Amino acid sequence: MKKLSNSKFLNIHSTIYTLFAIGLFVIPNVLWPNYGLQLNDKYSVFLSQHTSIFLGGIAIIGFMLKGVEYKSIIAKKLMMSLVLTNVLGVAITLYACFTGIFYGFGWSDPAFFAFLGIISYSQWRNNQ
Repeated sequence: MKKLSNSKFLNIHSTIYTLFAIGLFVIPNVLWPNYGLQLNDKYSVFLSQHTSIFLGGIAIIGFMLKGVEYKSIIAKKLMMSLVLTNVLGVAITLYACFTGIFYGFGWSDPAFFAFLGIISYSQWRNNQ
């Protein structure tokens, strides 16, 4: 994989997380049914919006640290944190798929987190 600067990588990663945070906050009733989930009341809508806190928070951290020095200890820890966050995303969304919570487009979520995990791992390796 081509080596990206930490700034470019973190911009890409954070932009992806930002888009999902905004989507899950603004149009959860449009997005979730594609994954097989129904938002039946204001509480389930709020839980989706609440998820935006964490997605947006990860994005903010990436944007704020995009100037991190290449191969620094902070860069290494930040990249490994993103690897582990995305691996957690793979595990949780696979659980949703295997238990029938996610269906239809829901299988794209583990693939999406796996892709982000792989590029995060590649960026972590580049910083070694």
